[in-house]
Amino acid sequence: MKRNKKSTIGIRILGFIVFMGTLFMNGACNKDFINSLPESSKNDTLGVGDGSKRVLYLILDGVKGSVIQELAPKNLTQITLRSIYTYDGVADYNYNPYTQAAAWTNMLTGVDYTKHHVTANNFEKFNHVATPTIFTRIKDELKNVRTVSFTSNAAINANLAKDATETKTLANDADVKKALIQELATGNASLLVGQFDGAALAGGSDFSESNPAYVASIQTLDNYVGEILEALKARKTYEGENWMVVIASSLGGGLSGGESGSNIYADGSRNAFYAFYNPKFTADKYDKPQMDALPYVGTTQRYQGANSRAEQRNADLANFGADQDATIRFNIRWDQGSTIYPAFVSKRASFSGGVVGWLFFMESGGTVGINLSQVGQGNTQRVHTRNIADGIWHNITAKFWKNGTTRYLTLFIDGIPAPGGDLNITNLGNLNTSSPLRLGSIGDGNVNCLISDFAIYNLALPNDVIIAKSKMTPLTEENDVYYNNLTGYWKCNEGEGDVLNDLTGKSTPFHIQNKINWVNFSDFSPNITPTISQSIFKVVPNGVDIPVMIYNWMNISVPKNWGLMGKFYNPSFNLPRD
Repeated sequence: MKRNKKSTIGIRILGFIVFMGTLFMNGACNKDFINSLPESSKNDTLGVGDGSKRVLYLILDGVKGSVIQELAPKNLTQITLRSIYTYDGVADYNYNPYTQAAAWTNMLTGVDYTKHHVTANNFEKFNHVATPTIFTRIKDELKNVRTVSFTSNAAINANLAKDATETKTLANDADVKKALIQELATGNASLLVGQFDGAALAGGSDFSESNPAYVASIQTLDNYVGEILEALKARKTYEGENWMVVIASSLGGGLSGGESGSNIYADGSRNAFYAFYNPKFTADKYDKPQMDALPYVGTTQRYQGANSRAEQRNADLANFGADQDATIRFNIRWDQGSTIYPAFVSKRASFSGGVVGWLFFMESGGTVGINLSQVGQGNTQRVHTRNIADGIWHNITAKFWKNGTTRYLTLFIDGIPAPGGDLNITNLGNLNTSSPLRLGSIGDGNVNCLISDFAIYNLALPNDVIIAKSKMTPLTEENDVYYNNLTGYWKCNEGEGDVLNDLTGKSTPFHIQNKINWVNFSDFSPNITPTISQSIFKVVPNGVDIPVMIYNWMNISVPKNWGLMGKFYNPSFNLPRD
């Protein structure tokens, strides 16, 4: 994943760098398609004479970045050699269903639906004054500048391009292409926007490379892009101008929207191709992160030694009686290589047979079991075969449940049920005890572990939910449909002090006994999938970034009170070699 680079230099200074580079470009001999300027190039980045900054902005509806990467169409691929670009662009990083109207509005205003209020496939709630488009801003900020919008959709011109100097609503993509080429040949626009919807129409319900009509539409668009760029290069004034070409998907294809914490990169409707091209840019590719390899990051306590524990002062907590359904789940990282049956979570005074209650313990081989007993009885237990003594985070879940008059206990490690199956615990009767619920040791010096996200539910979660959600961390109302059934949820991430607080407000805190070391961790584990923060979807270009890039290119400062939500990607320049 390439790191984002926020601008720390004004665009005028960047322009000066490009300008100085131009003075020494005579030695260049790169033969890439429109990827290097002629040796006689006189691009004037400083805005002297006729060297004003200009933008050609091509909007491609229905074009998925992943498909462009797979098909590698000639012209779009060639463009990337001198572009800031991505095949993993995010048209919108929110979880709402995403519409075509919202997509156009994002990429022409620089804000998302939370500000421009366009959510349906119309512009009923759009406020042109509150969230101006690039046409309005450029009209207000630059004098005697011509802006043009050519589209095949009248709604764009009627709602988003009201302040363009010239608008044309054309019959189809071919006519849009012709109008753009004609404008480049004879016009003097500083901002030239063209919108193409052929791929969106061809995609239908299948926006993939296996759809011949969709593939053909992208090839047609690629040919159009090639013709338009040739027309740009053929301008009589081209060598005295400095163009940035923006090629951007408005909307990908497929079903849209997802639950909070889900992976927006997997939302095909938001998957976009973006390229910001100039002949002097060097290729800067932005890739999405590996979502299955995000670290589990946090702070928690280390339980190590015989007297290291946190315990409840409410003795009734986690007393499940003779017939109460319940589920316990938590994450654990066991850091000790050898083990001799230490208990690490318990509602029981000791491991001895005949001592009422239950506890989780470590087997000598690094596997985990849950052991239960009753007065006058020996120990009953279920041991899992999965080894967790590996220094990697794991999830442990156990549920108490009844089927008729028979009571069972089922143990899961990382969503995998114990091979021994459901354990019949009916004969144990009432498991209530005055011994407190404890995290950590009950006197065994072999404990050495971290415990986080400890939760108790007042019902037996369905097996399919336990299996599907074993990696889910943390628990939230958005990602856990049984969140309201929690009787307690302790993140265990305070980082200081002597209590672990319950987040639900239904239970009392754990109190730390003796000294516990707080530990910061950032670990990769195949067993834990942290809830995804929306910030992870901003490490690649987004639709709202495009206006910011355009304003910077055209030397328009962007004050904070504009409230733009995008950011500037600082280009790297292809400066001459000695």
